Formats: sequence, structure tokens, C-alpha cells
Amino acid sequence: MIRLSAASAAFLILTLAACGREEAQTAQGRAAPAATEAPPAAAVDTAVAPDAETAAPASSGGVEPAAPGAPDYAALYPGAVLDQPGTTATGPDGDGGLVTFRTSASPDEVVAFYRERAEQAGLSSVMGMNQGDARAYGAAGGPAGATNIHVVAAPGEGGETSVQLSWSEGR
Repeated sequence: MIRLSAASAAFLILTLAACGREEAQTAQGRAAPAATEAPPAAAVDTAVAPDAETAAPASSGGVEPAAPGAPDYAALYPGAVLDQPGTTATGPDGDGGLVTFRTSASPDEVVAFYRERAEQAGLSSVMGMNQGDARAYGAAGGPAGATNIHVVAAPGEGGETSVQLSWSEGR
């Protein structure tokens, strides 16, 4: 658990440093939009066929976005259970977000899933870390690497994997 906390803290610091500073005022002099929380997702243990209104977009490969409006590469791992609603924000480098969840998949399977989605989106791998049983991965693209994704996956309690996923869409 200490390793997960240390890895999560290091990841959060790196993510915040990569996001850049958000200006308090926009070009028109209005206050910049505040961070918003995504609506809570229902944790359901049984598979339920989504109706047409709540189904994931066809381009996302049938998986649910991590938060409303999240890009395809920032989809929830299949079968994931959110710890709490995702947090999204808009800044000078574009829209982005952060979500934490649990899954029965291994950390290696989680990282492989996000690596494949990032590569399909045209992002290049920029970071990989193995520390004990914990895994971390990062990919970036676009101008100055502003489009990016970072994932940290580590074994949690009860055999589940605890995952922290963050992304930025860039401009």
C-alpha cells in the first residue's frame, strides 16, 4: 500500500507539472471555467446491455469514456468500478481529466490496454515504469506533447488492481 501511495503521489506531481499553469482570467477578462466533476457512475456487478441513449460512441470500440467528453484513448477499462466520479477541467492546454477505479485485471493487462488505445490515437510512448508489482505508462503527442495520457496500476486490496488514469486532449 505504501508503494501505491508513493507511486500515485509521484505520478500526480508529474501530471500536475506537465499540465502547465492555468491563467485566472481568459482573453475576454472573464474568469476561467472551474473544474467540474463527472456524474457518478453506477457500480453494477452484472452486465447490463446499455440502451441507445447511454451506449458508448461507436468510435470508442464499445467501451465507456472515463468521463463525459473524454477522448477514445481515455476510456474506462472494461469492467472497471469507479472509486468516485472523474474530475475534468479545461485549461490553456485543452480539456483533461483524472479518474481512479478498480478492476480484476492485472496491472500488466491494464497498461497494455491503454498502450494500445494510445497508439491507435497516434500518441507515442514516453514513459514506462515497473516498481515491484506496480506499473505506470505515459504517452504523448500533438504540439509540445500537450495531448497525453498517464496510467498507474498497482495491486490493491482483495486481489483487485487500483488504477489512476489522467489525460489531456491538448489544443
